[in-house]
Amino acid sequence: MWTSGRMSNAKSWLGLGMSLYFWGLMDLTTTVLSSTPTPPGKLEELLSDKPQSHSRTKRSWVWNQFFVLEEYTGTDPLYVGKLHSDMDRGDGSIKYILSGEGAGVVFTIDDTTGDIHAIQRLDREERAQYTLRAQALDRRTGRPMEPESEFIIKIQDINDNEPKFLDGPYVATVPEMSPVGTSVIQVTATDADDPTYGNSARVVYSILQGQPYFSVDSKTGVIRTALMNMDREAKEYYEVIIQAKDMGGQLGGLAGTTTVNITLSDVNDNPPRFPQKHYQMSVLESAPVSSTVGRVFAKDLDEGINAEMKYTIVDGDGADTFDINTDPNFQVGIITVKKPLSFESKKSYTLKVEGANPHLEMRFLNLGPFQDTTTVHISVEDVDEPPVFEPGFYFVEVPEDVAIGTTIQIISAKDPDVTNNSIRYSIDRSSDPGRFFYVDITTGALMTARPLDREEFSWHNITVLAMEMNNPSQVGSVSVTIKVLDVNDNAPEFPRFYEAFVCENAKAGQLIQTVSAVDQDEPRNGQHFYYRLAPEAANNPNFTIRDNQDNTARILTRRSGFRQQEQSVFYLPILISDNGQPVLSSTGTLTIQVCNCDDDGHVLSCSPEAYMLPVSLSRGALIAILACIFVLLVLVLLILSMRRHRKQPYIIDDEENIHENIVRYDDEGGGEEDTEAFDIAAMWNPREAQAGGAPKSRQDMLPEIESLSRYVPQTCAVNSSVHNYVLAKLYEADMDLWAPPFDSLQTYMFEGDGSVAGSLSSLQSATSDSEQSFDFLTDWGPRFRKLAELYGASEGPAPLW
Repeated sequence: MWTSGRMSNAKSWLGLGMSLYFWGLMDLTTTVLSSTPTPPGKLEELLSDKPQSHSRTKRSWVWNQFFVLEEYTGTDPLYVGKLHSDMDRGDGSIKYILSGEGAGVVFTIDDTTGDIHAIQRLDREERAQYTLRAQALDRRTGRPMEPESEFIIKIQDINDNEPKFLDGPYVATVPEMSPVGTSVIQVTATDADDPTYGNSARVVYSILQGQPYFSVDSKTGVIRTALMNMDREAKEYYEVIIQAKDMGGQLGGLAGTTTVNITLSDVNDNPPRFPQKHYQMSVLESAPVSSTVGRVFAKDLDEGINAEMKYTIVDGDGADTFDINTDPNFQVGIITVKKPLSFESKKSYTLKVEGANPHLEMRFLNLGPFQDTTTVHISVEDVDEPPVFEPGFYFVEVPEDVAIGTTIQIISAKDPDVTNNSIRYSIDRSSDPGRFFYVDITTGALMTARPLDREEFSWHNITVLAMEMNNPSQVGSVSVTIKVLDVNDNAPEFPRFYEAFVCENAKAGQLIQTVSAVDQDEPRNGQHFYYRLAPEAANNPNFTIRDNQDNTARILTRRSGFRQQEQSVFYLPILISDNGQPVLSSTGTLTIQVCNCDDDGHVLSCSPEAYMLPVSLSRGALIAILACIFVLLVLVLLILSMRRHRKQPYIIDDEENIHENIVRYDDEGGGEEDTEAFDIAAMWNPREAQAGGAPKSRQDMLPEIESLSRYVPQTCAVNSSVHNYVLAKLYEADMDLWAPPFDSLQTYMFEGDGSVAGSLSSLQSATSDSEQSFDFLTDWGPRFRKLAELYGASEGPAPLW
């Protein structure tokens, strides 16, 4: 771009050159460009030597094609050229008039000299030329001295536009292991400069990032591979930066860049391989046909169709007894039972399994073979089989707002033995320490026992046990993975306490704070927050809020002229809403302090200045005022102290209360092992106890949730509605800190040999004529130790308590 000085020189030279050219043309001929054509026959008459009866003055315009450079930045009008008629004698009698495109707005003409100037900055990319018309009038009479004629002013281009990639950034894919020179993608840059003038629009491409893997054609912009044997398994993604430079790439040219993200697509260049050459598996003899024995896996570094696997049994004595299938999702070989097994007939089998790629590429066969084999040893076990779950793994999705007592999954197990004993279900409490779930003992219905909160626990991995009624030692288990689905139950809020300041000399529209929000929920479409002033501050005259549409918002001043003495702190309530269903919102408060700042906006002081006492106020008056304030403070403190003593509740001192504890004894009477203290002070005044501090968890014993003893058979299932009601009430009791201690419930359904305590019948008790014997109590365990010591025979001295 020309500077003003260089443009002034260019203007002088251009004006001088055009003037010399114009006057040279006038010397060569009197008619350079006639506004009207010469009539036929007149040319010969003009060129002949015959005298004419009269002479005719030839009138014509004199000018050349006008050119003017774009983007002129000088302060003076830019000289374009001169219009001149051979009728003009230089005495000012001729008046030049300019009309047409841009006349008077873009171009002006001196009506006396005919000089044309550009008075606006011109841009060739906006307009390349202007068509104008010129007239020469007699200044005194206004009569046209020349017919109106048309001419063109063209805008000359300068290199003021860099090349641009209008379609960037680019995304491309090329197969791995492609030969060098394989075309990947073509990028194109456009330059708004004039392609017909100079090299301003001649673009040359080069690669700034991506070597030595890729190259680019400098003329066409085609990107090609430049390195052989590029392996996707080693590096899959490449970021290539291409530069386009005008002026043919010469020094001083303008440049633009774009990014090309290139991904190597997979080809089948990796054969499958078993990580284990020997697999050891076992199967119960009662395993049903098509049940899974085990899995084998041949690892393939490829992906997609190139990693597909086909497993077959190629040899072994178990080829007729077992079968293998390919899992299409995980590409593993699943070995299943093909025929019924018998431990007495055959105790072990050997299989030779092959894994091979079904889709091959001929050019990579030399990297093979594309198959591998492994040996599988299968042992048949002859054991009493525990209950078997079908399926062997449960995955359950449940929303976090599900009601207590809702059945989320039916867990099913069966006894593989011929007897097909009844199954009783329970939950391994070590896998569910929070007791969030409950399983029905007979139906296997898995239900919620407590409210679920995804923000607290998003996954639960519990173990459900299945026990045979006739043989309690046979227990089967299954893992149940429960995913708690998110619902919009958390409102967005400020991540921290926001405190901003505004200067007293702040202007309207000034940014004082940028706020953001957080939400514990995770919506599927991502978080999006909306900000606005709370309804009570919707017409706030001091501040306003602008949502940035990127989960942040700006706080701006709405007026100027803040003063600390008028108001030193502003509290701005901001309503934050999310995009969930339903929409939740919360109100956060932004604290804004008015501060004294310098001219650059730096804070000097944020505390309001103390008001100065009047000069006329004497020292004695000041002392009297302070004394009155002190007396008022003493009176207020005295009144508050009296009211507090008056309202203080009557609470018995713990040291004076001899009935301090309630002691609970179990039904069997296990002595001190079965007692638990309960603080009675909380029952005297529960409100005072609750107000004294934060709520605490209950300290009394939490009972086990058992439908019935696992040793007692069940004959009927409890209705689901009753389950829901009991579980909901149980949760309410757990959460109520002021409920009385838990009740103790014992269920007795039979006695005798099947009972843990043995027979309780008096018919079988040892009796005598003189005194009944209670020596058998010593065999009943620690829970009956106290009774045994009181009523049974003791050989040694009584223990001290």
